[in-house]
Amino acid sequence: MVRAFALLLLLGISLAQGFRGLSLSTPYPNQTVRTGETVTLPVEVKNFGLPPQVVQVQVTDVAPGWKASLLGGGRVVGAVYLAPDAEQSLSLRLEPPKGVKGGTYRFRLLATGTSARAELPITLTTGEVLPKRLSLEAELPVLKGTAGSSFRYRVTLRNESDQDLLINLEAEAPEGFQVSFTPSFGSQQVTSLPVKAGESRDLDVEVSPPREVEARAYGVTLRALAGEAKAELAVTLQISGRPELSLSTPEGRLSGRAYAGRENPVKLVVKNTGSVPVEEVSFSSSEPSGWEVKFDPEKLEAIAPGKEAEVTARVKPTSRAVAGDYMLTLRASAGEASASMDYRVTVLTSTAWGIVGVGLVAVALGVLGFAVSRFGRR
Repeated sequence: MVRAFALLLLLGISLAQGFRGLSLSTPYPNQTVRTGETVTLPVEVKNFGLPPQVVQVQVTDVAPGWKASLLGGGRVVGAVYLAPDAEQSLSLRLEPPKGVKGGTYRFRLLATGTSARAELPITLTTGEVLPKRLSLEAELPVLKGTAGSSFRYRVTLRNESDQDLLINLEAEAPEGFQVSFTPSFGSQQVTSLPVKAGESRDLDVEVSPPREVEARAYGVTLRALAGEAKAELAVTLQISGRPELSLSTPEGRLSGRAYAGRENPVKLVVKNTGSVPVEEVSFSSSEPSGWEVKFDPEKLEAIAPGKEAEVTARVKPTSRAVAGDYMLTLRASAGEASASMDYRVTVLTSTAWGIVGVGLVAVALGVLGFAVSRFGRR
């Protein structure tokens, strides 16, 4: 009983202290490769709790005809230095002979230190490999927005084959739509990019529809191509309507003349440049002090997309306005949609007042002449 307890205690102490020794490891010690392919495997050599030491590393078993090399820092090496609980990374390069046939080939690595050793068996099977295969997947394949805005999709591109590929990116979109591909956390647009075997890349795909596009759903097909390998992904843009207004004159002129104290008509054209009807279009203005501006009609019930309507702004400068140029701002608004224009008004004084002024000057001159002729002799 006491002896059993002592053995359990020693085993517990040993487990608590953990493993002590050397280890050799590689992520995939048994794998299938293409016939005739030179293979490079990452190898880790680690010291678990041993004193610092130089560890000899060698390939003890090599398949007939194959050439094996251990590389460290870009050079062929035969040993590594390991501090306690430290590790070193190596590369094992396995080069097949010419004309190698499909089959299974075995290798063995050996690490030897001052008081410990470790082995790592490796098996390569040459022959048929996975065909090239790609996949595309979107986090949110359906997005909603307004015309003129950009739709951005986060897409994951996967290389599901056992070889590195240069993948071309394409898109099929409605006429006028612009599509661009940008690697996530990058700023440079791309039309192709390399993806290593078994790895994936995240892409930001931006689709920009034209501003005048009709409000409805649109489909865009994204494609990834690498030789005979192809992947497709359908995404949808749900475009909602967006009302927009523009305001101008029939001739496009933004200036005109007006007489002080009179009502002067200014013809205006208000147009719906959006993709949905605008309703309850009202008008307003900002004018110099003392001026009056009225609109005929005061409101429009609705304007269909792409259509326009004519409105008359009746501008009346104050009767005391001095001849010269004045700035007037005219506005049209309907809910979220609005438009404005600056209109320059050149004020003219009335010709009647000019005639009255000339008459007054003539009367004054006549009175002065009469006074001189009658009283000048005295």
